[in-house]
Amino acid sequence: MAEVDLPLEELRAYRPPLDEPPDFDAFWTSTLAESRAAGQPPSFTALETQLRTIAVVDVTFSGYLGQPIRGWLLSPAGEAGPLPAIVQYLGYGGGRGTPLDWLLWASAGYAHFVMDTRGQGAEWASGDTSDIEPTGTGPQVPGVMTRGILDPSTYYYRRLMTDAALAVDAVRRHPVVDPARIIVHGGSQGGALTLAAAALADGPVAALVDVPFLSHFRRALQITDASPYDELRRFLRTHRHEEARVFRTLSYVDVRSFAARATMPALFSVGLEDEITPPSTVFAAYNEYAGPKEIRVWPYSGHEAAELQHVVEQLDWLARHGLGITPLA
Repeated sequence: MAEVDLPLEELRAYRPPLDEPPDFDAFWTSTLAESRAAGQPPSFTALETQLRTIAVVDVTFSGYLGQPIRGWLLSPAGEAGPLPAIVQYLGYGGGRGTPLDWLLWASAGYAHFVMDTRGQGAEWASGDTSDIEPTGTGPQVPGVMTRGILDPSTYYYRRLMTDAALAVDAVRRHPVVDPARIIVHGGSQGGALTLAAAALADGPVAALVDVPFLSHFRRALQITDASPYDELRRFLRTHRHEEARVFRTLSYVDVRSFAARATMPALFSVGLEDEITPPSTVFAAYNEYAGPKEIRVWPYSGHEAAELQHVVEQLDWLARHGLGITPLA
């Protein structure tokens, strides 16, 4: 597959105007305040597993409007902490799966929290968290991209982005975690949630943002017919007169606006052959990012963006920013 978007020199300068609602900050401030007021302390249940080098804790914390969200907290066995912590958000369709799916970061010496994704977890890893919306959300195409999309107050990603921010609150309360060294991380949908948490959460100090989704929606619909963006196109094909309402709702979750409010150091990745989150949409978010930033460009990669080779880049980058783990003697 050849490169699917603008030349790299144009991507590095690509910064289209933000389509941001005037009450963006008030919307998210009130959403978080209401959800924190409805929340309960997280529960941490240590599990006995067959793993000998990794300790596993089953976590339930309060997300949007206090609704229960599940997660795994993994850390090196026998390590009391406090450790730098990776808070990870997952790609589209996946849930928290099993602890066996998430051994890398704890094996590298970090505490690692994997947030389950409400209402997902049926495509590539199982999930344990329902999407609870008692008021109803109207019609939608399969998937969650159009769930509640006619109003920002009922839109699915309002709830999920709130969960992502409040996950940071929950994780810092476990004694193995150093609350001053929390890193948010994710790819694709998880990359979008990472940018939301970088702007909304209390106290993360770094962000690892891989091929972020939910960026520059109009551009995405112009140049890709891949899912999940195609869910929006299919919805508008039927609900032709709702375009203005749909894009108004999307303006509250476009991660370019979160990027413009995030100030901690960040490492991004992009694959120049990515048809799912096209490079111009990734650079549109990266170029808005307000804090110190770097991006690793993988010319011959698609949505996987170099996979474990990029993880090596992330480990090195964290070490350079004082967030690495001291190697064993």
